[in-house]
Amino acid sequence: MQPYEPTPLPPSGINIAQLVTLVGEANAALARYDGLLHGMVNPAVMLSPLTNQEAVLSSKIEGTQATVEEVLEHEAGQEYDAHKEADIQEILNYRQALTLAADTLRERPLRLGLVKALHKTLMDSVRGQDKEPGEFRKTQNWIGPYGCTQETATFVPPNPLQLPDHLEAWARYLESDDVDPLLQTAIVHAQFEILHPFKDGNGRIGRLLIPLFLYSKGRLSTPMFYLSAYLEANRPEYYARLAAITRDNDWTGWTAFFLHAIAEQAKTNIVRVQAILALYERMKTQVRDITRSQHSAQIVDALFDRPIFRIGDFAIRAHIPKPTAHPLLKQLQEAGLLKQLREGAGRRPAILAFPELLNIAEGRAVL
Repeated sequence: MQPYEPTPLPPSGINIAQLVTLVGEANAALARYDGLLHGMVNPAVMLSPLTNQEAVLSSKIEGTQATVEEVLEHEAGQEYDAHKEADIQEILNYRQALTLAADTLRERPLRLGLVKALHKTLMDSVRGQDKEPGEFRKTQNWIGPYGCTQETATFVPPNPLQLPDHLEAWARYLESDDVDPLLQTAIVHAQFEILHPFKDGNGRIGRLLIPLFLYSKGRLSTPMFYLSAYLEANRPEYYARLAAITRDNDWTGWTAFFLHAIAEQAKTNIVRVQAILALYERMKTQVRDITRSQHSAQIVDALFDRPIFRIGDFAIRAHIPKPTAHPLLKQLQEAGLLKQLREGAGRRPAILAFPELLNIAEGRAVL
C-alpha cells in the first residue's frame, strides 16, 4: 500500500448545509457547559476527577487497562504488578501533558513546538519511549493488525519526506478561521490522525488537542472539555469515520459524527459538573459543621483535588499540620464522608477515599 496523500485544508466537498443543525446543537451545548466553567472559582481543582477520567479513557482507547481508582490508589502508595504500573504511568503522563498544555496556552498560542513538547511528556519513561519522544517521525509507519507489513496494512500515513510540509499546512490551518470553530476542530483532529506524525502516541495527542484548539478559538474559557468518554463508548464508529475520510473522502460523515460527539459529551459533562458543583457547596457546609475547623475550606479543596489519598499527602496538599489533619479526617470518616480503602500497618499508612466524588466523576457507583 502506498502512503496516503492528505487533502489540502480546508478540505473541499464538505456539505455544510447538511451540517447546519448539528453545528448549532453542538455550539449551544458547548456554550452551556462553558457557562458552568465561568461560575467556578477554581475549575482545575473542582474538575480534577474529570481530568483523571479523561486521562484514563483516552489511554484506554490505546489499550491500557487501569481505572481511575487504581491510578489514584497508586499515587496514594498502593503497589501493583509491573504491567499495571506501566499502564498507570502512561495515564499519569497523559494527565501531566494535559496540565502542561493548559498552563502553556495561557502564555503562548498552539504551535507545532507545543505539540512536540506534549508528546515528549506523554512518552517519558513508558513503553514507546524508544520511539523518539517529542520528535516528528523520519521513517514510514503504518496502521493495521499486529505483525502486518506496509503492503498488508489498513492505512499508511504520508511519506516522512513530505510530512514536514503537511504539518506546516496543518499548523497554518490552526491559525486560520474556518466557517465554524467546532467544524474546524473536527478537521484539525482528523487531519492530525491522518498525518500520524509521531511513531507512537498519535491518538492520545490528537484527542488532547481537541480542548486546546477549542480554548484557542475562544469556545472554552479554560481547556477542560474532554471527549474521550464518548469516543471510547463509540470506538468502532470513531475509527470507521476516520477511515472513511482516507478511503472515500467522506469529510461530511466524519464531521457529523464529531459534532454529535461534542453535543452529547457536553450534555453529559453538564450533568456531572452540576453534580460536582452541588457536592462542593454541600461539602463546604458539612465539613465546617462536622469539624468546626478553621481549615475546612482547605480540607474540601484537597478532597476534590485528590479523592484517594494518604493522610500525610493530604496534610501537605491542604497545608495543614499532620497532627491536626489526622483527627479532622477521622471525624469525616466517622460521619460517613470518607471511606478507608487500606488500613494502616506499621510504617504503611492508611489510604482513604472520598467515594461520592469518585462516583459522580465515573457516572456509576465505584466505591
